[in-house]
Amino acid sequence: MLSNPATARRGNLIAAGGMIIAILGTIFLYEDNGKKLANYPWIFSAIVIGCIIGILVAKKVKMTAMPELVSFFNGMGGACAALISIVEFDYLYKANAGVTGSFSNVVHGGHYLAIIAGTIIGSVSFAGSIIAWGKLSGKFRDYAFKGQHLVNNLILILMFASAVYVYFSNAQTVNIPFFITVALALMYGVFFVLPIGGADMPVVISLLNSFTGVAAACGGFLYNNKAMLTGGILVGAAGTLLTILMCRAMNRSLINVLIGSFGGAKAGGTASTTGGNIKEISVSDAAMLMAYAKKVMIVPGYGLAVAQAQHTCHELEKSLEEKGVEVKYAIHPVAGRMPGHMNVLLAEADVSYDKLLEMEDANEELKTTDVAFVLGANDVVNPAAKNDPSSPIYGMPILEVELAKNVIVNKRSMKPGYAGIENQLFYQPKTSMLFGDAKKVLQELIAELKNI
Repeated sequence: MLSNPATARRGNLIAAGGMIIAILGTIFLYEDNGKKLANYPWIFSAIVIGCIIGILVAKKVKMTAMPELVSFFNGMGGACAALISIVEFDYLYKANAGVTGSFSNVVHGGHYLAIIAGTIIGSVSFAGSIIAWGKLSGKFRDYAFKGQHLVNNLILILMFASAVYVYFSNAQTVNIPFFITVALALMYGVFFVLPIGGADMPVVISLLNSFTGVAAACGGFLYNNKAMLTGGILVGAAGTLLTILMCRAMNRSLINVLIGSFGGAKAGGTASTTGGNIKEISVSDAAMLMAYAKKVMIVPGYGLAVAQAQHTCHELEKSLEEKGVEVKYAIHPVAGRMPGHMNVLLAEADVSYDKLLEMEDANEELKTTDVAFVLGANDVVNPAAKNDPSSPIYGMPILEVELAKNVIVNKRSMKPGYAGIENQLFYQPKTSMLFGDAKKVLQELIAELKNI
């Protein structure tokens, strides 16, 4: 049901219902050596507090802030999975406090593997997701320093070495190297996400989401909880597949995304290399051009989301259709700040899903399009991805809006996009710039169309 906007809301409600059943089943039916869970007041107090916070946050969040909220929630999932493993370790450590010799003598290798994997993966997911949340919400900036990849690899090696050392260390002091491992995992999560630029954030969110799923699955192994195990595996597998698909859409490997710092400090150094003259267009001329077109292709980007102009965009679509114009939307796989961000925004405005074209189909349609109307998109329509080998985005498949007879680009200013590079499209002869806030410009276009 989640694969189609028409049924996605129902699918989400069914998933939430399934989660409620799983939680209540765990609380009331779970047994450990014949003993059921106790401390119901504590458990349900935590559930009530969590529900209140979750509902208030979800109701207040703007659609434009959805990517950072998803990233934050994902971080909470990673923290939860890590805490489950930490609590299990603490239980084993205290239960064997009087035992001398190696920790490996008191814990089965498979059991320890599930504990340490859940701890490390959950901690990395938590720290990385919080950094991603901070970057998406503008609280943190991309940060990279010379030799950072070397430092990251060193932390990673130390983390795995510490994890192995825990297993063979003294059972009475094993908590010290274990929490050193936790600290290294948190540190790695921070340094892992810090240099990655905003243009790659959809891939990072998807990858961290898969990490949280794998960490949760480890918790399912620890407690023999099949619902948790199955849910974790589903999330981990789906997140991994989505990550791979997005990397393919960008024509880059996952390793390149993770170590290339695309969109970060490196990319920012190549900001102004195109130059040239731009051509501005007035609102009335833009309305006239679209009114007498046979086909208009709207290309939504993050600027549309920031202006919260999705509903106004749908009104423009209806105004054009009243004049006999065919209107469709071109959606790039990594448009916005998270997977499916544009689809969700337009679905919220009741745009028909049939009008949303994926990149390959949109590029075919653009060949017969009279006007391509770019609304706040930048890097995903930059021809440098095709014809400039020195560009940081070279090789990334783009929406080829330059194939249309006319291109109108709406932006607030000539400021570069999230990848930090100038857009060659703006200087092409068939491109006209329509400056201003997306929502205000759309409202003016609708008013002009009524007078034509």
